Amino acid sequence: MRVTLVSEGTYPFAMGGVSVWCDQLMSGLDGHEFEFVALTVDGSAQPMWPAPPSLTRVRTIPLWTPSPRGRGRLDPGLEGALVDLCAALVEPLPTQPVLARAGVGTFLGALRRIGAGIRERGSTAGLFTGDRAVEILGTAWEDRTGEPLTLKDALDWGDLLEHLLRPLQEPPVDSDVVHASMNGPSMLVGMTAHWERGTPVVLSEHGTYLRERYLLEGDAPLTSAVRFLRLNFYRLLSAASYQVAAAIAPHSHYNRRWQLLCGADPDRMHTMYNGVALADFPVATAEPDEPTVSFLGRIDPVKDVRTLVRAFSTVHRTVPGSRLRIFGAAPVGQEAYLRDCQDLASDLGMQSRVAFEGPTRKPFDAYHSGSVVALSSISEGFPFSIVEAMACGRPVVCTNVGGVAEAVGDAGVVVPPQDPDALGDALRAVLEDDEQRARMGARARLRVRDRFTVERWTTAYADLYALVTSQGDGTTVQPAPAEVTTS
Repeated sequence: MRVTLVSEGTYPFAMGGVSVWCDQLMSGLDGHEFEFVALTVDGSAQPMWPAPPSLTRVRTIPLWTPSPRGRGRLDPGLEGALVDLCAALVEPLPTQPVLARAGVGTFLGALRRIGAGIRERGSTAGLFTGDRAVEILGTAWEDRTGEPLTLKDALDWGDLLEHLLRPLQEPPVDSDVVHASMNGPSMLVGMTAHWERGTPVVLSEHGTYLRERYLLEGDAPLTSAVRFLRLNFYRLLSAASYQVAAAIAPHSHYNRRWQLLCGADPDRMHTMYNGVALADFPVATAEPDEPTVSFLGRIDPVKDVRTLVRAFSTVHRTVPGSRLRIFGAAPVGQEAYLRDCQDLASDLGMQSRVAFEGPTRKPFDAYHSGSVVALSSISEGFPFSIVEAMACGRPVVCTNVGGVAEAVGDAGVVVPPQDPDALGDALRAVLEDDEQRARMGARARLRVRDRFTVERWTTAYADLYALVTSQGDGTTVQPAPAEVTTS
């Protein structure tokens, strides 16, 4: 089977859990042929992963190279579609728990027509910043709010829209299945193939894309109007993606609940936990000489490394000689966040006890280097780093987000997110209790062996591909079989 795998900001140009998952999927599905479409910042990144034999091609779609800010001409045939799109975008964000279907039909229809026009035109450049496009958006905003939209806000939003919709300018991929590793702009690749070729689309979500956009939006340097439009775009795109997908594969029951709130059809859902190859994560046979907390992951706000540094500063006050070793790199665009975390360690007087080790190609070395492994994220799906650490026989202390509690079970401790005192107390308790650490570590290895192996989920994905391709063009999906779970 020919599969197009799509991701944003991950494989093959970055390390991290999603990249591990992509590599495992392509390496583990014998007899399948993969093309990879990578949504990137500017196309300048160099690959960090060796290509598995099943990978035949990598294509990049740079989202954030500069667009010309000019008076682009809006083709007359696209005016009606843009009117409908703007009408959906200016509707108030829902206040009820079920975000799902308000404006999704109008949005999805408009998106399809705009995509066809963009591909005929060949580019999004200047399409939404010209006079007519600005007028359409301004009129929709004023009709709905009674307030004028400033010219700057209209141009800023039009420029953002040109970037976010760039995947629509690409010709449809030619494959049997499109598999998006996340929601958002990645799904536009699948939508194009579905609309023009009838290709079924599988959607996986490691973390819930819309939830993460809400969590991170407060850091964006945007006016309230542009922030509103962008959040509404993400809400509508996420819900529209759930409608287009022939199958939705959340990586935990926690994510499944979020997807249901956002409009996903339960009959199309298959919960699939991530798995690891036990042979790649040997059990640690000794502990470090000093009490050590280790972390492995990308250095960005979703991982909330600042909270981990703050938590460790409380540990160090009461656990003599303790250390924090942080493995991982900052993705493109988050270099300032890495510097901020390093500055925080210095401000807290921890510069000699907190080491930013950079990326590692041997993850088990990072886990073996710690007495306990920590995860401080504000959002997760089903994190590889925790399952890998458990496979190495290390106890884990994690924030209770996404499917973390489902992974950890009785092999570690979960605490509330963004609470450095709770995280520090839990780390200190595990570091100070040798017997508890040993018991947790032994349980961790057994839990992974019994529940979370890579063989389980690669087989499950092969079955899922067979299911969606047996259902024609994916527009009518029969009730799904029993969930593919490992607990």
